[in-house]
Amino acid sequence: MDYSTIKSTRYNEKSIPYIHRDISWLDFNYRVLQEAMDPSVPLFERIKFLAIYSNNLDEFFRVRVANNRNLFRIGKKTRKKLDFDPKHILKEVVQKVNDQQLIFNDIFENQIIPELKSHQIHLLDRSHLSEIQMEFIDNYFKEHLLPFVQPVLLVDFKVRPFLNNGALYLATLLEEQADNGDEDQREHEYAIVKIPSDHLSRFIQLPSIGEKKDLIMLDDIVRHSIDNYLFPGFNIVNSFSIKLTRDAELYIDDEYSGDLVEKIKKSLSKRNVGPASRFVYDRNMPSEMLDYLMKLFELDNFDLLEEGRYHNNFDFFQFPDFGLSHLKNKDLQPLPYPELEDADCIFSALKERDHLNHPPYQSYESVIRLFEEASTDPGVTHIKVVQYRVAQKSRIMDALIKAVKMGKQVTVFIEVKARFDEEMNLKWGEKLSRAGINVHYSFPGLKVHSKIALIRRVENGDSQIYTYLSTGNFHEGTVKVYSDLGLFTADDRITSEVARLFRFLETVKLPQENFDHLLVGQFNLRSELTKMVKREIQIASGGKRGYILLKMNSLQDPAMIELLYEANNAGVKIDLIVRGLCSLIPGIEGYSENIKVISIVDRYLEHSRVFIFNNGGDEKIYISSADWMVRNLSYRIETIVPVYCPNLRKEIKDLMRIQLKDNVKARWIDVEKTNAYRLGKGDLNIRTQHETYYYYKRKLETLTARESESGDASLPSEKGTPGASPPSQ
Repeated sequence: MDYSTIKSTRYNEKSIPYIHRDISWLDFNYRVLQEAMDPSVPLFERIKFLAIYSNNLDEFFRVRVANNRNLFRIGKKTRKKLDFDPKHILKEVVQKVNDQQLIFNDIFENQIIPELKSHQIHLLDRSHLSEIQMEFIDNYFKEHLLPFVQPVLLVDFKVRPFLNNGALYLATLLEEQADNGDEDQREHEYAIVKIPSDHLSRFIQLPSIGEKKDLIMLDDIVRHSIDNYLFPGFNIVNSFSIKLTRDAELYIDDEYSGDLVEKIKKSLSKRNVGPASRFVYDRNMPSEMLDYLMKLFELDNFDLLEEGRYHNNFDFFQFPDFGLSHLKNKDLQPLPYPELEDADCIFSALKERDHLNHPPYQSYESVIRLFEEASTDPGVTHIKVVQYRVAQKSRIMDALIKAVKMGKQVTVFIEVKARFDEEMNLKWGEKLSRAGINVHYSFPGLKVHSKIALIRRVENGDSQIYTYLSTGNFHEGTVKVYSDLGLFTADDRITSEVARLFRFLETVKLPQENFDHLLVGQFNLRSELTKMVKREIQIASGGKRGYILLKMNSLQDPAMIELLYEANNAGVKIDLIVRGLCSLIPGIEGYSENIKVISIVDRYLEHSRVFIFNNGGDEKIYISSADWMVRNLSYRIETIVPVYCPNLRKEIKDLMRIQLKDNVKARWIDVEKTNAYRLGKGDLNIRTQHETYYYYKRKLETLTARESESGDASLPSEKGTPGASPPSQ
């Protein structure tokens, strides 16, 4: 096996087994595609996974591939300073994506289409339409499409139309209608016609007979109609779909001067007119036409990606379900969290003990209630929150606006460099500022990725701080599909340090005191993680049990991977649960034979980060906003939060045991990069996300039974230190 390696001169001079992040990410996206080919997944959910795969790929090309192209173009001298060859990465990316596109087409044509037909759903092309349906699409084109198709005749490169980012077009070969009928004398031209999927649904329901449900794609209505309604004097010889994806990076000058917000506003207007990062075309397009388009749009071979007849397959999100709920996932309604949602006063409940919220299995109402109650509680004086991604409609944001009207001091730190959410975050920042909220924006050169909130309440003349720290954003939309953990706590070991972090965000003055409990990016995060891994190495080297469990989205940081290899060689057992990219290669003798890595892809996006270190039996358990990537550990404000409450520590360990036993949706990350399903022994299927839901359902039923017996639903108080020692830092 030829392992990909990296020479990390920043940390040492050794090469280590290492998969480039972009290659590993494509392996992750293939796991998404696997869900679309899994016959146990309901039909409409499989179609949705095709859309997720395609949406992921679009963003990947707009960001990561565009970055590699820029690195390739900077010149050999500069490229020599890199730890990888961008040209090699680009070639491997194109090869992998081409292979995956063939699989995508096979899934759609040979699995999805036949199964749709078995349910009387027919996706037709124009050659299979009845007369009534032909009349329907003629009328549909004239009434709905004609104003948007924007036909452009291309004449000797004199006309160079601008292709909008991600928009669909038909590249059309025309022949002049010659009066003498001599085909050899006819002139041929090329034209571009827009498919207006940005204005209209991609899937149009046709008049159907009986139980049949006939559909046609918008693309095929345009293909059918251009011969009749566009380009008079020409016949349509053939047409092929194309799409141009543009570089989405803002390329903001990150010097520590100037108005960063204004720079981002100006850059946003340029995002959709950036250079090409991918030109997608129908693989059946003649080479002469492709050459013509390459010259016309000034493309090179690295820009090309062949696909099938249809592009923008993220539009499968719009695929109609015809009310056939049995072809979708069984609804798992978020379970209530009565200890907080039904409490007479949420702050009294939080003062009793810490609480852990786990959406989407549990309702997000407890988090929303925290803000809504704080906005009207007469004892609350301050509310502070970091917003990385914000929902368009947000009860949390509405509560903050209400709070400032009630005379409370409200501070919101908004990270305006959250990619693809910059515009939404800027809009919220302006709205909050107009309402009187103290709004702080991004630091140049640094992202604030912590997901934290703080509430100060005066109780009996004393100041009490309550905090909420999460692995995910305060986003009421994504909490329905992202699996995250959030800790409510009034423990002053944590709350005092959260207050210290907010003081830094507001003043940009370094804290006078250290962080002894929280691990905070730019202060102690990398160094403390390093110490904890080295502690496991020391314990294992002494003949005792060393163990590390890490759950995260991405593992890419070369220094931490090398440290995990060192831990492996010392005899530390390591379990990794990595949903996305994983640059570490497990199962290599002398590096990683004691390291097991699984990835779980299912109906919810596994987004929580959990770190457990055995620490000689005195376990350290954390939840985190940070993945183990260079950007998170070195260039962001992140927060890793210790969990001290014994019940919550047990709960997190229970959740991780469930994940490690998954034999339905877990895949092995291994040397061969096959994404093979992890099949367990025995007949019992263990599917993490179902098991987790019913874990919480049993817990709720136990709580309800206790309440019924005693009239008190609360668990024993565990505030403070009983049974849980704070980690030494």
